[in-house]
Amino acid sequence: MAIRVTHVHGEHIAVEAANGTEILRYVYRPDPDAYEARKPYAHPLRTLGGRLVSGYRPSDHRWHKGLQMTASHLSGQNFWGGHSYVHGEGYLDLPDLIGSMRHDGFTEFTADEQQLAFTEELTWVENGGGEWARETRGVRVHSVDEAAGAWALDWSIRLTNLRDVPLAFGSPTTAGRELAGYTGLHWRGPRDFTGGVAFAPEGEGAEKLMGTRSAWLAYTGEHDDVDGHSTLVFEHGPDGDAAHHWFVRAEPIPTVSFSWAFFEEFELPPGESFAYRYRVVFADGAWDRERVAGHLAGLTWT
Repeated sequence: MAIRVTHVHGEHIAVEAANGTEILRYVYRPDPDAYEARKPYAHPLRTLGGRLVSGYRPSDHRWHKGLQMTASHLSGQNFWGGHSYVHGEGYLDLPDLIGSMRHDGFTEFTADEQQLAFTEELTWVENGGGEWARETRGVRVHSVDEAAGAWALDWSIRLTNLRDVPLAFGSPTTAGRELAGYTGLHWRGPRDFTGGVAFAPEGEGAEKLMGTRSAWLAYTGEHDDVDGHSTLVFEHGPDGDAAHHWFVRAEPIPTVSFSWAFFEEFELPPGESFAYRYRVVFADGAWDRERVAGHLAGLTWT
C-alpha cells in the first residue's frame, strides 16, 4: 500500500495511507507546558483500518503523549515529565527537576510511496539550561501492508554524553519503588485499551510480564467506538545487548516501555555514546503468538 507524507515545517510530519487514513503524526514543535517535559512525540497513531491506538495527555498523566523517547531518572533530572519519584517521600511536584529535549533539525529526510525515513538531531537540556546529551534519532515508517492489515515503525537512538561527568540513568524502581521501572521509549495507549491483553513468546498477562525480558511483546486492546480489536507489537532491534526489560501495564492504564534501567542504574561516561533500535508494528485485529512471530519474521532491519 502506498503512503503519502506531509511535512509542516516547524510543526509535524504526517503519514497517510492510500486509503486516506493518517497512520502517524510526528510532532516536534515545542510543547507549551515545561512541566510535561517538552520533547517530540508520535500521536495520533492509527492502524490501517483507522483505529486510534495512542493516548494523548490523559487525565491521569498529562505528560503521556503517544510514543515518546523518555528518561524518568537521569542524574537527578526528570526527562519523563510530571511528578518525580523521591525515595521515602513518594511522588512530588518538582518542576525545577524537569528537563527537555530540543529539536535541532533534520540531517536526512527521504520519502516515497513505500517508506518515510528521517534522521533528527536533538539536545537533552537540563532544567537550568545545561546541554547534557546529544541525540541522533532515526524514525522509519515502512512495510505498510494492506493484506496483513499492518504497518511498522522503526525508532533508533544514539545518545552521547556532553558533560564532563558521567550521566546516570535510572527509574523509579532503581530509586526504591517496586515494579515501576519505566524509562526509555514509552507508549501510552488509548483509554479503551485499559484491561487489554499483553503477551510475549512465553507468557501472558501484564502482571506476569512486568520486568521480564523477551525479543518482543504484544498488546491487544478492544475499541469502544467500533466492533474490533487492534494489536501493537514491540520488538527489540537485532543487537543482542538491546534486550531491555519490559515495563507493561494493562491496569489502571495501558502502557509499555522498553526500559533500559528497570532494576539497575547504568552510567554513560563523558564523551561516550549508547545506541539502541526498536520496532513497533501496528495491526488491525487481535493477533496471536503465531501471527505475531510470522509477521516479524517477514520484516527486515536496515
